[in-house]
Amino acid sequence: MVQPPQKTRLADFFKSEYGRLVGYVRHKIDNVAAQDAEDVVQEVAANLFQKADISAPIENVSAYVFQSLRNEIVDYFRKRKENLSLDQSLPQYQDIKLIDILRDRRNEDLSEIDKQENAEELYRYLSKLTEDERALIIAVELEGYTFKQLAEKWGIPINTLLSRKSRAMSKLLRLTQSQSA
Repeated sequence: MVQPPQKTRLADFFKSEYGRLVGYVRHKIDNVAAQDAEDVVQEVAANLFQKADISAPIENVSAYVFQSLRNEIVDYFRKRKENLSLDQSLPQYQDIKLIDILRDRRNEDLSEIDKQENAEELYRYLSKLTEDERALIIAVELEGYTFKQLAEKWGIPINTLLSRKSRAMSKLLRLTQSQSA
């Protein structure tokens, strides 16, 4: 099967300029991992190859691709969300961190009432998560499983588990922030 001329031009451009495109993305997005920059370039390439059979010819492939990259970078910044760190203090408690509640380490020094309140708060937050997210947080943070162990045990790819945990932690962040507001 013969590729349309648009796709051939795009393919040739991406082959010859791939390193330069990845470098451009890394330059535009501070602190981005090399893999993330490649993901952005590959996302743009995939989108352009799907749309390359448009009726209007692309006059300047380089300008077209770089404009598409700029648009994807803008989307990257729009999608990027603040991740909740387990070492971050909870907004309503300056000296208590989420990891402390999850692992119940600091509760040794707290009164029995404070222990009960913290446990209730933790379970209230966890109950707002989906069943899959809750199971993952409990398995990783409380039971000490690694993502590799869980991937093998549950038959779910590691990247799916990582994404699921990221979503769960983002939800927990929103919940803790809404409680302090």
